Amino acid sequence: MKEEIFIYFIGTAGSGKSTLTETVKKWVKLRGLDAIIVNLDPGAENLPYTPDIDIRDWISLKEVMETNKLGPNGAQIACADMIALNTDEIKKSIEHFKSDYILVDTPGQLELFVFRESGKYTVSFLSPEKSIICYLIDPMLARTASGFVSQLLLAITTNFRLSQPQINVLSKADMVPKKESEIILKWSKDPYEINEALMGEEPTIYREMSEGILQLIKDFGGHTALIPVSKKNQYGINDLYTAIQLQYAGGEDLTKD
Repeated sequence: MKEEIFIYFIGTAGSGKSTLTETVKKWVKLRGLDAIIVNLDPGAENLPYTPDIDIRDWISLKEVMETNKLGPNGAQIACADMIALNTDEIKKSIEHFKSDYILVDTPGQLELFVFRESGKYTVSFLSPEKSIICYLIDPMLARTASGFVSQLLLAITTNFRLSQPQINVLSKADMVPKKESEIILKWSKDPYEINEALMGEEPTIYREMSEGILQLIKDFGGHTALIPVSKKNQYGINDLYTAIQLQYAGGEDLTKD
């Protein structure tokens, strides 16, 4: 029996979760390993991949809106909680595939999965032993020092809420000028660099709060180097794969080529 590794792709809306999920599956399959994609976003309309298991087969956002007379936001919240009610069927479907990797694309709005108990329950029920969070930091939201700190805060909050091993990545690394991505990566490697950048911003309450948040992040060990990834040429996926293997295979390469 295979010991599947569950990889949960989590991040803010528009951070590139679905795109990275698709890219990782292509990369893994090219190396002779089995991987399936589980879509856990009931409100997804246009996905770049065809999911192997789709929560929309059990939950319809449109039906929830009509049945409960809810608006889009209220229905999204209701659907997020309903995911937990279907975890048994989802798990049975996953076990049927017997894959090496289960790539889980989570709801577009981070708070629907991270901040609700249903999200934590889903992770613990589907994969109590081998699961890892791939947290996406959107470079468009991290181009300033304060913006970067706020993104780190969401990352460490996700780690705190879900209580699983976590790898932080800089998604869509090719979508910002190379100089900007290099600065963000430098900030992620050295707390001193980000602190210096913060001090260079205009003195405001926002900057003061960012300084306090940064100290909190450092105290809790949430300041970790980012792995830059991109769909273009599958950039950085090898580094992401290696980080996952270090977590669960002691660095042993499971690829068959």
